[in-house]
Amino acid sequence: MSMPDARHTLFQQQYAAGKALRQEHSRADHARCALSAHRDIVAMVEATSHGRVPALVPLRYGRMSASPFAFFRGLAMIQAADLAAAPHSGIALQICGDAHLMNYGFFASPERQLIFDINDFDETHPGPWEWDLKRLAVSLVLAARARGFSDADARDMVLRAAGTYQRRIHDYARMGQLEVWYSKLGFEQLLSHAPSEDIRQQMLKLAAKARNQTQEKLLPKMTEREDGSLRLRDNPPVIFHLGQAEDMLAGDDSGLACEDIQQLIQPMLHQYGGTLKEDRRELLGRFRPVDAAFKVVGVGSVGTRCLVVLLQDNYDQPLFLQLKEARSSVLEPYTQRCAHGHQGKRVVFGQRVMQAASDLFLGWTSGPGGRHFYVRQLRDMKAAPTLEAFAAPGALGAYGQACAWALARAQAKAGGCAARIAGYLGQSDRFQLALGEYALRYADQVEADYASFKAAIRGGRLNAATPD
Repeated sequence: MSMPDARHTLFQQQYAAGKALRQEHSRADHARCALSAHRDIVAMVEATSHGRVPALVPLRYGRMSASPFAFFRGLAMIQAADLAAAPHSGIALQICGDAHLMNYGFFASPERQLIFDINDFDETHPGPWEWDLKRLAVSLVLAARARGFSDADARDMVLRAAGTYQRRIHDYARMGQLEVWYSKLGFEQLLSHAPSEDIRQQMLKLAAKARNQTQEKLLPKMTEREDGSLRLRDNPPVIFHLGQAEDMLAGDDSGLACEDIQQLIQPMLHQYGGTLKEDRRELLGRFRPVDAAFKVVGVGSVGTRCLVVLLQDNYDQPLFLQLKEARSSVLEPYTQRCAHGHQGKRVVFGQRVMQAASDLFLGWTSGPGGRHFYVRQLRDMKAAPTLEAFAAPGALGAYGQACAWALARAQAKAGGCAARIAGYLGQSDRFQLALGEYALRYADQVEADYASFKAAIRGGRLNAATPD
């Protein structure tokens, strides 16, 4: 769309300011694979386990040990430290902090429209915009290698993803702020850009899976009847009732190992309700908590506290809420202190400011021991492809481009400085080529780090459970 003259002038000013930043840190410099000066991989792995449920740490290591890609997913801290050791573009904004390939997917907007976006914000924090793109690029290379694709294919995927980001950020740079804020990447829009019929069919299957992930569909999968009442189904060690976990939830977690669910959950839900908008707080009040259990989630999140709460309304219709522990972002030591006073609020702020549409029930609370949590619905029309679904380089590359598009939209919305990023990137392929070089080099480093991690397991320094 055409812009009024005043906005056009501001665009030119911002674009020029971004272009000028190349003098301090050229686009070609992004090919450098800088490493942190104090780099002890095993010690860094151990440091990320501090404060987690000790009994679950071996399960976390077991999941991370599955492959270099799984190791990379589970340890954002290492790349954050390495990125901080290198110069950056000078353009900082609210970023995801862990924008790897598997942290994108489909989910429902409050209007029940299926959209594609970033779906994990545990590490969200202010930082240089390119850190997100570099994490996405490296994950593409590692995913390609995991599927047996060549490095030439992997490099091409990164170049295409970077090119998509560059084109889309230029598009968003020319939009007014309201237009950027209201923009979203809907399923039909993404489907129309599918490069082949095979990829189109894969997307349709994924969308069908997402539409089948409703609260009603979850009910028979996650619950059973006991003495006439609904109860969450135990499946240890993935999900288990808190009162049955005295040995696992020991020490300062003993407050979670509570037989009286109402005593534990009601104070958390009360504080959480105060973080919702009034109409959503009214809706939450029409549900009563029925049961709660501890749930092990993800790869990097294993060992953090995560509760699933089953609520029901007057007609016994379900609402599943996930209360997930929020720890300090891995970016915080390298950027600035958290400005929100609560790590759950940090996650919610980042999610709301970056996503096109956020969960109706997104909020935050505190739990036993003063731990911070954020709250959202569990699996509300959420679906993401598995790595095994990408049978050909073209499919993985197309998915990488979709992720890059979603990232460009999210950062344009979060920072309001798309014109400066566009000016820094320019119209050439210099940044794309540099990113391709960086992604391949850093993927090599990840594989070396993974080898050190596996050696520590074999040597007995790290105790890893068999991956579930």
